[in-house]
Amino acid sequence: MSTLRADCGSCFGLCCVAPAFAKSADFAIDKPAGRPCPNLLTDFRCGIHETLRPHGFPGCTVFDCLGAGQQVAQVTYGGVSWRDEPGTATEMFDVFAVMRQLHEILWYLTEASAKAPADDVSTALKDVEERTNADAATLLETDVDALRLRVRPLLARTSETLRAGIRGKKDHRGADLIGAKLRKAALRGANLRGAYLIGADLTGADLREADLLGTDLRDANVRGADLTGALYLTQFQLNAAQGDESTSVSAGLIRPTHW
Repeated sequence: MSTLRADCGSCFGLCCVAPAFAKSADFAIDKPAGRPCPNLLTDFRCGIHETLRPHGFPGCTVFDCLGAGQQVAQVTYGGVSWRDEPGTATEMFDVFAVMRQLHEILWYLTEASAKAPADDVSTALKDVEERTNADAATLLETDVDALRLRVRPLLARTSETLRAGIRGKKDHRGADLIGAKLRKAALRGANLRGAYLIGADLTGADLREADLLGTDLRDANVRGADLTGALYLTQFQLNAAQGDESTSVSAGLIRPTHW
């Protein structure tokens, strides 16, 4: 999944310009959409990257574009930035929003294809990959919601197949588990799709092969938890959780520096 990993050095600082920031616990300032963050340097690097949290920007350390930034910068716009061609700025930022969603879908399909190969999954993966290489106009015409509806049953079937042999697996789809006390919980193979685990205590929990598609892990304590083989777990979900060196994660995911 190397192409689905953010490469800030090949981007135009799109995540620092395109979205709006609201002054809060996550961001120290208000920033309207389309305006560069004052910390963005001329080389598109962040001037406080190593100290984002102390400076009041923990929200930036959670975000991950899954490689959408460099795809837009280097493929869609051929390495010509919004600073080089200001007239492309608004369009480029809109394309980035679409590409970010396409890359998330690619992340899921790539995992599904690798773990449980199937012709329809491979076809969907190829179609989405082709879409990410399309021109800006085509990308902006993309019906992402329709694409998600097409992909959802494929991912669900893959999940069921991969978790079929796990006994006693729990079903917590869409459950409100905000702040839940789940220390050392046996959640291997659990269906936690769309569940709210904000601030939950998952210390030492067994989450191997759990389906975490769309699970909200903001500030969930996963210290000592085993997330090996967790399905559809993304880097931004991991970034939003609170873990440490004792948290086990699968290859392809990077242990957040702020843990």
